[in-house]
Amino acid sequence: MSLFAENIRVLRLQKEYSQQKLADELTITRVRLAKYEEGRSEPPLEILQRLARYFHISIDILLNVDLRKIPANSLLKMEDNRLLLPITIDKDGKDYIEILPYKAKAGYLTSYSDPEFIENLDLMSLPFLGNGKHRAFPIDGDSMPPHNESSFIIGRFVEHIRDIKNGKTYVVLTKDEGIVYKRIFKTEDDENTFSFVSDNIAYNPYTVHSSKIIEVWEFVCSFCTTEYRLDDMEVVDLKRSILELRNEIFNLSNHITN
Repeated sequence: MSLFAENIRVLRLQKEYSQQKLADELTITRVRLAKYEEGRSEPPLEILQRLARYFHISIDILLNVDLRKIPANSLLKMEDNRLLLPITIDKDGKDYIEILPYKAKAGYLTSYSDPEFIENLDLMSLPFLGNGKHRAFPIDGDSMPPHNESSFIIGRFVEHIRDIKNGKTYVVLTKDEGIVYKRIFKTEDDENTFSFVSDNIAYNPYTVHSSKIIEVWEFVCSFCTTEYRLDDMEVVDLKRSILELRNEIFNLSNHITN
């Protein structure tokens, strides 16, 4: 609880509150709050929830992230009272793109909220991207042609899952699979379930419940670190033609059925 004790003090001082003022806001005694700040007492779950709601910050961050290392304006609010840590900007206040290398990709699921992990990522700037929080993700496999294992997808952070656009492509961090890049469709039967579809028809689509989604990054651009081979592009064109034909057959069968 040492981090928690320091975090409560940091958050209180950011508001320029005395211990008595914050204790009154939380409807607890000043002595009780002082024990939490000094690490002499551990709060029950009910108090943790009260603190999280009051400061608009998750319990996980209260307990595990050193808020002394993170400027208050570098925290990006997400759904369910979670935060994206941290937002890296240059001296002029412009957003940097953090590049997730292959060696770090495997650990992203456990380190995405670790400030030191994010701070140590390489950075780049692309001024034409405009506003938003951006991050570059390496691609695995061949499920989303023409992107391959030499490609990086630059995504813009999507603050609310409800803002996902039907049929667009996204980099998604899920609890079960880690990082995936897929075309996403909203399912008609359940608004909290999404269909993840690969552009390569060799891969079957699957569904993911919103409770399994941690982060969503909308595709804004990509770059490739190797030259495309002509035969690769021919394969892509063939797969695209097959996909279009499959969709036409599907639409035609639905028309006949109706």
